[in-house]
Order: sequence, then C-alpha cells, then structure tokens
Amino acid sequence: RQGIGEPSVYHAVVVIFLEFFAWGLLTTPMLTVLHQTFPQHTFLMNGLIHGVKGLLSFLSAPLIGALSDVWGRKSFLLLTVFFTCAPIPLMKISPWWYFAVISMSGVFAVTFSVIFAYVADITQEHERSTAYGLVSATFAASLVTSPAIGAYLSQAYGDTLVVVLASGVALLDIGFILLAVPESLPEEMRPVSWGAPISWEQADPFASLRKVGQDSTVLLICITVFLSYLPEAGQYSSFFLYLRQVIGFSSETVAAFIGVVGILSILAQTVVLGILMRSIGNKNTILLGLGFQILQLAWYGFGSQPWMMWAAGAVAAMSSITFPAISAMVSRNTDPDQQGVVQGMITGIRGLCNGLGPALYGFVFYLFHVELNEMAEVETLGKASKPNMANPTDESSIIPGPPFLFGACSVLLSLLVALFIPEHNLTLRSGSHKKHSTGAQAHPHSPPAGGSDGKEPLLEDSSV
Repeated sequence: RQGIGEPSVYHAVVVIFLEFFAWGLLTTPMLTVLHQTFPQHTFLMNGLIHGVKGLLSFLSAPLIGALSDVWGRKSFLLLTVFFTCAPIPLMKISPWWYFAVISMSGVFAVTFSVIFAYVADITQEHERSTAYGLVSATFAASLVTSPAIGAYLSQAYGDTLVVVLASGVALLDIGFILLAVPESLPEEMRPVSWGAPISWEQADPFASLRKVGQDSTVLLICITVFLSYLPEAGQYSSFFLYLRQVIGFSSETVAAFIGVVGILSILAQTVVLGILMRSIGNKNTILLGLGFQILQLAWYGFGSQPWMMWAAGAVAAMSSITFPAISAMVSRNTDPDQQGVVQGMITGIRGLCNGLGPALYGFVFYLFHVELNEMAEVETLGKASKPNMANPTDESSIIPGPPFLFGACSVLLSLLVALFIPEHNLTLRSGSHKKHSTGAQAHPHSPPAGGSDGKEPLLEDSSV
C-alpha cells in the first residue's frame, strides 16, 4: 500500500488544512488585486467569477465522485488539489489570467466530495458524523491564522512574498498526497483494470438531479442543502469585501474577525456537533443549525456597527454545524461503494449554489448601489469612513446589507422544508445503478416500491 500507515481521518484533515491554508494566506492580496483589476462594479465581477467556477463544479462533481468510486480516492485527491491551487502563482504573474484560471478551475474544485468519500471508506457509521465534523472544523481551522499571517506579511514585505508562500504550501499539499496519503478504497471494491466501464448516468449532474426527484426524502434533503447553501456561498464570496467597504474594517481587523469566527466554528463542529447529535438527534441538529443561520444573516443584513458584525459572527460559527450533520445523514444510509457518487451529488448541488449564490449577491449589491469605489480611502480613514452610509436618505443606511436579508429568507424556506424530512432510519438503494459490484458485494434487487414505472427510489423507509 502506497503512503504512510493505514488510511485515516488525519490524512484527510491534513490535505484539507494545507489546501485552504494556502488560499487563506491570499485573503488580503486577493481583495487588492480584485479591486485593481475590476475598479468598476467590483462586487458584480466578483460574483460572476465565482459563479462560473461554481457552475463548472456542479457539472463535474458527480463525474469525479463516480470515477473515484471505481479508480480510488488518492489519484482524484491529487487531481482536485492540483487544479484548485493552480491559479495561486498567477496572482502576481497576470491578474487577468489569475481570475480566468480561477473560473476554469471549478472543473476540479470538488476536493470536499472526494475527501468525504475518503472518510466514509475508513469510518464506521457511528463515527462518521464526528469525522465529518472534524474535516469541516479543519477547513475552519485553516482560516483561523492564515488570513492574519497573510495580512501581516503583505503589509511588511509585500504581496509577492505572500503569493510565493501560498504556492509553497500548495506544493507541500501535493507532495503530501503523493508520498503520505494511502488509498482508502479497498482493493476488492475496485475493478480489475482501469478500463472498467463507468456508468455515465451517474456522472451526469442532471441525471443525478432527475434521480433525486424520484424519491421524496432525497428531494427534501437536496432542497434543504440548496436553499441553505445558496446564501452561504454568496456570503463567503463577498463578505470580506463587504466588511472593508461598508462596515469600514481594516485588513488587520478582517483577519482577526476570520480568526475568531474560525476558532468558534472549530468548537461548534467538534464539541458542540457531537453533543447535539447524541442528545437531540441528526434532524434536530440540522434544524438548529438552520435557525442559527437565519439569525446571523438577518443580523448581517441590518447591522451597521462593527460590534454587530462580531456578535453575528459568533452566531455564524454555530450555524456551521448544518452541513456536517446533513452529510452524516446522507452518508450513513449509503452503500460503501456509492459514497463518492452520493457525496458528489450533494457537492454538485453546493457547486450549483457556488455559481448562483455569488452571482445573486453581486447582482443585489449592484441593484442597491453598494460598490467598492473607495478602497484606499476606507483603508486610510478606518471605521469612521463609510461612503455607502454617509447619506441618511440612502437605502443602505437603513439596510446596509440587502443580500443578507435575501439569504435569511432563503434559509427560512430551507428550515420549513427540513421539517418534513423523516426522522426514521433510511436505506439508500443503489440497485441497478451499481457500477462494479462483484459477486461478494452484489445486493439482491428488491421490487420497486409503488408504481409500475420501474423507477427505483434512492431511499426506502426501512422501518416499514
């Protein structure tokens, strides 16, 4: 077996940490380059760049997930990390190429899909929610210190050093996957040769969506993911710009904000998530996370003072438990050789949100005339300067962050949908969609539930 030791959650944790640590270092240089490259309609262009990237992720995630179910996780971890980090050196070489490659890198920007499948390969069902929480918390941990380090180095030594350091961290991640990460997919669950046939139906994102619609429970889960992650994706793409432009945070304050919220998110996704899953159950944990998300989005929308952003950030940390809880619910009811496809399906929906969310936020900012026109002035004058809130009759003085209120309404709908997700145990039925099951793995086909159209539901109530 290639790699160091047996496959473990810690291998996945290191891969995620290094990838997003590299991108976290670029937080401050990214804001500067974005404004210099697109001085007009910065929020709108930011939304369009992330929108193209997210759309491509949506199209490719099921294919990569299905291929990893056949050929193993390690090669696709290497592929996704390499292409996700490929734009980093271009930031100083050519900003236009940098943003172009960021958009195109969305084809492979699905590391979480492969990582969650990797974790599912090596964990028992009762451990999986904790393991997913640890991976998600690592994502938060990678953003705790890296933006602050990047902001300090950028101010002291310039952006070039930060870009070089981020490129070095990305190369370290690639080297770690090559040398240290062992394959997690058991040999008996892989085909004899790499020429084994692939079910292209499972690799088609639209076929996956059509398949989702065949079962009401899967449909409810996916709608919940879509409505809750749509505003989160838009918020993540524009929030640091928003803090600097509208609220008047300096780059150092933005870095400190990310660090504090990141630490609280780590606690929420490790300690708090485990306690909630054991005490109130999977579904109620999801509902609680959605409730926190509604509160923090509304607070961001109406908040106009720095202390309000800090308070809402604490609530945002608690809302971070939602997606690990949803992933655990889906994964624990999935056949072992279907983990990549299922996680690819969910990641594909998130990828679609990564396309629509930033574009929606950028468009709403544009409609309400919230623009990044005075970056240098805001940075110099600090919190006292808020160009978009100087006019008392301006709508932004009443509602500083209109997109966040749109997001709160979306998550409220998500909460209402999640109320109807059944609480009883469910069993994912792969049935005829199996790709490479052997005689030892093959499951007998059960009769299609209800109806004579031959369509087999993804989820079946196992308690009936």
